Amino acid sequence: MQTRAPSDPAVREFTAEVVGVDGRTVTLSETYFYAESGGQPADRGTIDGIRLEDVRTADGAVRHALAADPPFEAGETVTGVVDDGFRTYCMRAHTASHVLYGAGRRLLDDLGYGGFDISESKVRVDFTTSTDIDDAVLVELERLVNRAVWESRDVSWTEVPTDEATAREDIAFNTKTEEGVMDDADTVRVVEIDGWDVAACGGTHVATTDEIGPVTLLERSNPGEGLTRVEFAVGPDGIDRRSTQHRALRDATTALGTNLEELAETTATLREERDELRDRVRDLERAAVTDATAGFEPVEKAGTEWRVGVLEGVEPNDAGEAAKDAVGNEEVIGTVGAGERPYVVVAAGPESGVNAGDVVADITGRFGGGGGGGQPFAQGGGLDADPEAVVEAVREWTPDE
Repeated sequence: MQTRAPSDPAVREFTAEVVGVDGRTVTLSETYFYAESGGQPADRGTIDGIRLEDVRTADGAVRHALAADPPFEAGETVTGVVDDGFRTYCMRAHTASHVLYGAGRRLLDDLGYGGFDISESKVRVDFTTSTDIDDAVLVELERLVNRAVWESRDVSWTEVPTDEATAREDIAFNTKTEEGVMDDADTVRVVEIDGWDVAACGGTHVATTDEIGPVTLLERSNPGEGLTRVEFAVGPDGIDRRSTQHRALRDATTALGTNLEELAETTATLREERDELRDRVRDLERAAVTDATAGFEPVEKAGTEWRVGVLEGVEPNDAGEAAKDAVGNEEVIGTVGAGERPYVVVAAGPESGVNAGDVVADITGRFGGGGGGGQPFAQGGGLDADPEAVVEAVREWTPDE
């Protein structure tokens, strides 16, 4: 016995004979409760006033799990009441997923189903497609979906011979998420949105697309190789999300002193200006670090001028670039970063007679940490020493004989 919910989704109350009771699990002569399947959750509701916890199909029968021990026995007649709000939400959400797939048919190449799920606040559809679903595609998908909703297209369902259904190229199949559709049956239940989409499906649906209401696409992601996940909301959650987006856009236009039509252009201009300012600040910071490095107190050793000092608030890579910029042909520059675990960078001119890698190797060997490099430049970090002690060690460094 299969649930009658997909064929008669408008039924909210029914009577049936109790066929079996196993603890809190009940089977009925017939049922209009939807059993969890194909990404659509089980219906909520009551049987003779006792709350349903779950509805599933097992061994060819629909099993109703109750929240309390049932007072009735096999052979008695009971009343089932389907939770109207949740059933209606699932009908809208499920049909909306078909409308979304229909929109995908018009925009996406090599389209296929990869998964589907309805949660309390949103719905996800996983696509297999060679098309990159970027922001522009996502916006167009949402536009097409809501256009199809507005057009109030008829939604119908019928049983089609399995051989005929599988031979038709227009029917979308997903045996992974619609596991109840085929099950070696002679016929396949096919849901059609007039002029928009045709798919094998065992779920509950609205009669016309306008019953879905506003659809708001939320996010896209890549849950696995070859898959693109699109999440959307229907009903109050979709309306609230759209209101939030609209409010944010209005706030942005006010803050930027522009209007909605020119917001994108204004934002792009501001981004360019920001990037230019960032580059200018970066250049100024680097110049300041280079000047500070060049200003280290010089020490003459074996005919080579060494300039070694401490820099605060400067990252190792920035200090290294500044040292390489500032070092002369016959000079050595050593920079030590301030902090509990200081770093050291050494730049040696090509005619200095010093191998920067040897200097850093000796310093890390003495104070711990790690690093490496070659003749012109080397860097080490994680030193267990006071920065001034490291400076002194660099100044006193002499090559091994």
